Amino acid sequence: MAKKVGENLATLKDKFKKAEVDAHVREVIPFTHYWHNRFHIDAPFSLISDPNGLANVNGVYHIFCQWNPVPENQNWHKNKSWMHTSTKDFVNYTMPELSLWPTDIHDKDGCHSGCGFAEDGKLRVFYTCNSRDDDYVRTVAQRFGTLQEDGSISKDEIQLYGNPEGYTAHFRDPNFFYRNGKRYFAMAAQRMSDPAKSSRPTNGATIVYAEKDGGGWEMLGEIKTDYYDFGYMWECPNILQFGDYDVMICCPQGVPHEELQYQNHCLAGCFVGHLSLDSMEMMHGKFQELDKGFDFYSPQVFQHEGRYIMVGWIGMPDLVDKIESAKDGWLYSLTMPRVLTLRQGHVYSQPAEEIKALRNLENKIDIDSANLKEFKENLPKASEVELNFKLGAAKKINITLEWDGEKVTFDYDKKTQIMTIDRNGMKLGEKGIREFHDGKNTDVDLGVRRFKLFVNQELSLNMFLDKTAMEVFFQNGEEVATFLVYPEKDVAPTISVKADENFDTVNGNIWEMNPIKFN
Repeated sequence: MAKKVGENLATLKDKFKKAEVDAHVREVIPFTHYWHNRFHIDAPFSLISDPNGLANVNGVYHIFCQWNPVPENQNWHKNKSWMHTSTKDFVNYTMPELSLWPTDIHDKDGCHSGCGFAEDGKLRVFYTCNSRDDDYVRTVAQRFGTLQEDGSISKDEIQLYGNPEGYTAHFRDPNFFYRNGKRYFAMAAQRMSDPAKSSRPTNGATIVYAEKDGGGWEMLGEIKTDYYDFGYMWECPNILQFGDYDVMICCPQGVPHEELQYQNHCLAGCFVGHLSLDSMEMMHGKFQELDKGFDFYSPQVFQHEGRYIMVGWIGMPDLVDKIESAKDGWLYSLTMPRVLTLRQGHVYSQPAEEIKALRNLENKIDIDSANLKEFKENLPKASEVELNFKLGAAKKINITLEWDGEKVTFDYDKKTQIMTIDRNGMKLGEKGIREFHDGKNTDVDLGVRRFKLFVNQELSLNMFLDKTAMEVFFQNGEEVATFLVYPEKDVAPTISVKADENFDTVNGNIWEMNPIKFN
């Protein structure tokens, strides 16, 4: 049967029209729906996902992300393209625009994820091209591109074509890193597994390439870890260096769920240790999740002026039918920029300092009472809440966010050192029990997340509560939980706190958060 590649290519020019897409964006911003966020980057329409191409060039931060600018019959994940915005301060942004989209035989079925970097004063990108034939056989290629003055990315030379032997065509997401002045990149890969080591047909892996002195790339091989049988695919690799320690971020898919960890069907986490590019082996500790919430995936990290800055996707693959805003024609958001640090083998993340510039009205909380067990405060519709509890005799603490009867609860038990987040009190969104019958996974309550959180005398929370996007930082960023809520009514929330015994003191602040601005 003849392939229809030529027919497919012929339709691309009419399907992806930058001027029309950009004009539509300008029509819908500023947003009017009460579910659209104030200080998070949202999809202007259709679906956004993985952050891509993060880089600072000439003092400007560039943020790209996956985007479907032309949804067809609500096939949200089709037409993979890149949306672009830029900022100098994470407060004022350029208007989002279509920047990279399918145009030729290499990427006709999607411009998948990749990284950004500065070269000769220009922003360059390195991304995965995806192409399929009529038998749905996938061919991948890795390609350079350059950001142009009109906001589009011109496509340059192909650097790698196809996938290595022993790995499937799920081979994507190139991400640069540097060692001793030399450039490398990591690739997300899916290994054809060894039946003696795994019952899965495939396993996730990270592959590294090194730049040759005379040009081109040399495959160094797969990074060997102690996690051979840990999910069927590892997406979105990032390799970072904190002093003498290396951190390898990846996103394993299909890891069996456990009671206090791995509760999302797709994870985002890291290994901390020492990476040898000579032996292609990483000596590391336990896999750490970067976020313990319901909706965090595919983070990308870049370095600028001594900071590792991370942006993640507030979403989860394959759950679009659970996202209420889809009825209004848009899905998902990006996280605020977070700064990563490494302390005693653990990766901490905190909001970038620039986010403080969004604070507006302030309400201080300062309570010192011998009879304090509970209190309640009204919150702005978009707010930052900072709370510090000196526990005293209190052992069980409940914190409730409520929107006219709908609620999300945070319950902490000092005896067990377990934090429980429950959003089953919301009328809309994902909830209920997902049952598993594969002998590996435990059943998961889709509305509950539980994880260990060490607290001695003081419990600290920094909560960023937007219209639908929530980011909560525990113990100064030791743990984070990101998730989505969809209140039925356009009302401001309240926060209430109850404990089993008296606190010693409670102090903190509530700020109304100004919106980010698109110029």
